[in-house]
Amino acid sequence: MKKIAVIGAGAAGCFCAAELRRRLPEAAVDVFEAGPKPLAKVAVTGGGRCNLTNSFEGIRSLAEAYPRGERLMKRLLKGFSQEDTWRWFESTGVPLVLQEDHCVFPQSQDAMDIVHALLRKMEGVNLFLRTPVHGIKADLPGHLHVDGVPYEAVVVTTGGAPKGLPMLDGLALEWVPTVPSLFTFTVRDEGLRSLMGLVVDASVSIPGTSFKADGPLLITDWGLSGPAVLKLSAYAARHLNEAGYRAPLSVNWLALNEADTRDVLRDSAAGNPRKQVSNTPPAGLQARLWSHLVQRSGIRPDIRWAELGTKGLNKLVGVLTQDSYAIEGKTKFREEFVTCGGVALSNVDPSTLESKKHPGLYFAGEVLDIDAITGGFNLQAAWTTAFTVAQSIAEK
Repeated sequence: MKKIAVIGAGAAGCFCAAELRRRLPEAAVDVFEAGPKPLAKVAVTGGGRCNLTNSFEGIRSLAEAYPRGERLMKRLLKGFSQEDTWRWFESTGVPLVLQEDHCVFPQSQDAMDIVHALLRKMEGVNLFLRTPVHGIKADLPGHLHVDGVPYEAVVVTTGGAPKGLPMLDGLALEWVPTVPSLFTFTVRDEGLRSLMGLVVDASVSIPGTSFKADGPLLITDWGLSGPAVLKLSAYAARHLNEAGYRAPLSVNWLALNEADTRDVLRDSAAGNPRKQVSNTPPAGLQARLWSHLVQRSGIRPDIRWAELGTKGLNKLVGVLTQDSYAIEGKTKFREEFVTCGGVALSNVDPSTLESKKHPGLYFAGEVLDIDAITGGFNLQAAWTTAFTVAQSIAEK
């Protein structure tokens, strides 16, 4: 009987085990999990609703969704795409729903439906909880041992491994140092933080770099969050780590260029010449936020639109398009901790995700140097890479 070990009972590990069970029903599939329960992260992702994939609508290039690993994902998605994910989970009896923001959730809005579907498909798999693996050895080509027990195939699906992965020591694999991704920004500007709870569609960037992201921006009691910040944190993960999470931040509050922003302000001036600027926010900006921005522009609080002049208009354009703050740290995004880095993609066959040096050793999920922005893309990478590995083992 073929013996296969899967190390890690997260999204990639459980999906791979389920596919192995389907494809190789006579094989013995052992899943080892250091924690007390499987799929713990899946149960809390998406605020407990499980954003399990994305329609990819609006994604012009995969690099927008996958800051690292986009070329490999482009290749592997041809074998197991977001549409395949949809069909796979609905075939287990879990209806899905597509939101306006292109995110896909179970119709029940309950992540446990995804957890239970995976566990049902793993029936017959040997699941060992609270069982950390200490070492993987490759004594001879094709001869693998997990803590001394021989296996024909070993799949490593341990997740982001922020402290590295000692179990791989001795295998001479290239490891890309892991750093956090998907985090919010600490900003200590009291005027901004007094607006906590406000959400605005904006553009954020790090001056002096090419890192930029658009989307809803949430003002919190510690600084800034929301999809725009989470995307920027993914794009700039290594840059911000090297900077000690201290960096300038530029906010474009209308996500428009200077010319279009100037037109918006001119329309406000034309429609409200006798009204005070601070009391008449342009369309798309809440009154509290506009009052904050007018104050930051330095114009008189009682000035009227008709009195603004070119100099005052330029000040408002400047604060709307290039409002400057300082990132003074990071905060974790709930329990959805993601890292970039891991097993270098140069170590694996891009078609099978099998180790080039150690036949029978495979990698799937976040343990690979693949990570994505928020929105279901990280889980899609888990499903796709896990499917690829299960298919490769079954065919081999």
